[in-house]
Amino acid sequence: MTQVYFHCSNTQGVLMDRRGTAVTSLTEACEAATCAMRSLVATASLEDWRDWAMHVSDEAGDEICLLSFASVLGKPH
Repeated sequence: MTQVYFHCSNTQGVLMDRRGTAVTSLTEACEAATCAMRSLVATASLEDWRDWAMHVSDEAGDEICLLSFASVLGKPH
């Protein structure tokens, strides 16, 4: 098991994940990141998530992958 962290950023700043999540594979880390992004997008707020990105990092702080929130939002209507 590896601890990964899901940090969110846009041009205005960064939201740091200080707790992290234990995963067994890169695939599981990417799936957890996608679920986290969908959860944030589905939460009622005034935030426009289109310019945000999810940075998945390991315990050493090395970035494993970078996902755009736009990938879970789909095309605007």
